Amino acid sequence: MNCSVKQSAMTPKGVGCFQPPSWRLSTIFLPPRVAAEDLSQNVVTFSKPLYVSAARSFRPSHWSSTRIDEKVQSLITCKANEADISEENDAASPVKSVAAMRVKMGTYFATWWALNVVFNIYNKKVLNAFPFPWFTSMLSLAAGSLIMLISWAFRIAEAPKTDLEFWKKLFPVALAHTIGHVAATVSMSKVAVSFTHIIKSGEPAFSVLVSRFFLGDSFPASVYLSLVPIIGGCGLAALTELNFDMIGFMGAMVSNLAFVFRNIFSKKGMTGKSVSGMNYYACLSILSLLILIPFALAVEGPQMWSLGFEKSVSQTGPNIVWWMVAQSVLYHLYNQVSYMSLDEISPLTFSIGNTMKRISVIVSSIIIFRTPVQPVNALGTAIAVLGTFLYSQVTASLWLWNIITSALELLYANIMIGEMLDE
Repeated sequence: MNCSVKQSAMTPKGVGCFQPPSWRLSTIFLPPRVAAEDLSQNVVTFSKPLYVSAARSFRPSHWSSTRIDEKVQSLITCKANEADISEENDAASPVKSVAAMRVKMGTYFATWWALNVVFNIYNKKVLNAFPFPWFTSMLSLAAGSLIMLISWAFRIAEAPKTDLEFWKKLFPVALAHTIGHVAATVSMSKVAVSFTHIIKSGEPAFSVLVSRFFLGDSFPASVYLSLVPIIGGCGLAALTELNFDMIGFMGAMVSNLAFVFRNIFSKKGMTGKSVSGMNYYACLSILSLLILIPFALAVEGPQMWSLGFEKSVSQTGPNIVWWMVAQSVLYHLYNQVSYMSLDEISPLTFSIGNTMKRISVIVSSIIIFRTPVQPVNALGTAIAVLGTFLYSQVTASLWLWNIITSALELLYANIMIGEMLDE
């Protein structure tokens, strides 16, 4: 059977047919020779009314029975949708949708970068006046958890449907997220914001090495070559950093490693789960907070926090309170926007956006905090960031190639099935 149909943003589902990816004008192929008794097993069903523009050769030449004609006709139900019939709307909707998507993505990216830059500024202000990174990390997660719990309670956002299995799968992701968050905050409490982000730009190198030696994944030579400027640039920036601190350096390195494992655990354990985007990050924050609280109490504790807060108030006045509120809320918001963006865009676009975000944070922090930078240090920073961009380009090309080969394999399988049914 050869049937052309119009549809609006939906994917046809059927038995014994090839399902193309969300095309607006789709042609669905059913096996040409089907026994009369098997006719009911080869029905294409749709969840919304369709406008059938053409139906050709619906009855194959070798079907001559009137009984089969009646059976075939009984399988068709045509319900026209006036909105879908309009040719003008059909022609204009793709253009409008592309333009709307570009505006949406531009808004996401601008908001993501702006929130991240402002968060890093306030986070450094807090850590300069109140040098307790464990408490600061806990406060960030607590603010995000509270925001989402209130949103769910007042139905501002739809609460996720989770079960015990979901939280079990989420636990290793949350553990790695907690370690990475605390380690990055410890780093920022010891060194300049720009230096922490320069070292954190080396995360792709950790990702490749962990995948290679722990998961047994293999990569082409182009991926390994793209790591050379990343490692070299980070090393050059570290060696020429005027205010180098080993704890700050190791904190950024541990953060890189932890976030790599977070991504691995998320891909391995959370694949197929219905919770995503904003709600996924909210659940991650809540579980990370529960993991962090006992460790923060053990490492720092209320007594140290009380003495430190009194000292910071005496130096900055009530500003410290507003700084804490700002950095906590902004931390949740920028991460929430980044997870929402990741649901809408490709890994390549997200990687490029992440690279540009890191550049904006490095440059803005150097300007605002007047961080002294040597020319060699700036060169190392530029090389590291360029290497990160090249890595994203290489990995994205591999990702695209995997999609193309998978599509070709699916098409080949469909052709072979058709030939087998013809025999």
